[in-house]
Amino acid sequence: MIKTIHVCNVGGKRIHLPMDSVHIRFYVVLLLCVAVCVFCLLGPQLMPNDPYHANLSAAKQPPSDEFPMGTDNMGRCIWSRILAGAVASVYTSLLTVVLMVFIGMVIGVLSGYYGGKMDTIVMRIVDIFLAFPGMVLALAIAGFLGPGMGNAVLALVATGWTQYARLARSQVLSLKEESFISAARLNGFSDFYIIFRHILPNTFRPLVVTASINICGTMLSLAGFSFLGLGAQPPLAEWGSMLSAGRQYLQTCPWIVFYPGLAILFVAMLFNLLGDCVRDVLDPRRKDKNLIF
Repeated sequence: MIKTIHVCNVGGKRIHLPMDSVHIRFYVVLLLCVAVCVFCLLGPQLMPNDPYHANLSAAKQPPSDEFPMGTDNMGRCIWSRILAGAVASVYTSLLTVVLMVFIGMVIGVLSGYYGGKMDTIVMRIVDIFLAFPGMVLALAIAGFLGPGMGNAVLALVATGWTQYARLARSQVLSLKEESFISAARLNGFSDFYIIFRHILPNTFRPLVVTASINICGTMLSLAGFSFLGLGAQPPLAEWGSMLSAGRQYLQTCPWIVFYPGLAILFVAMLFNLLGDCVRDVLDPRRKDKNLIF
């Protein structure tokens, strides 16, 4: 038996679309991502030990009943620190992507809609940013601003908004000459109304797809900033900084590096799968006989 979902009403009749494997995979991965986000919020209630309590007498202990993932070089519980750093590692990445999308979308939509000198200046600025490797430019900005999680976020947002601005602008240029936009202008609707009622809803799909794919990269970039000492600063628990602090004990106490690295790998892969699923679900070129676009 094929499960169906309601889509729309056509001619007074309700259309049912079969839930194919693409949609099933999307909902499963989305559910897992939501579960990870909820788990991150509940992390402080699940910590068996104080993640910031240093106990040198218990330093570099292997996994045990008291310390499920062992202790680091300062005697702090690694499992508790992973739970404490989950919010900084996951939600900071999501916030960074949201800021990049919002800034890029606003600039790109206004630039494409009004055109003229504003569009020329904005696109030249975008070209300058895109002429440099994104990560190298972000590292330079973070180094100039100084270490800190907030500065790392600012550096990534300052270099990441450009792709969303260019994407939004290209969508607006193809939409603003459409007949329904001309009809809205003839009916006397303001530019504000046209942009929010007609332009933004039609440019949102490619932005969502690009953002969902970039969540994984942003998460790894923030972990890389912390690993290099430009992101989260000790004693703040963050997965990248935990890797940096434990890399010198890789041969003698591998669990200090293994478990934070495993957390980064699992969450990054999960959000990468979410990006692939969102792309597949929203791809208008899919030729699925069971779906109507």
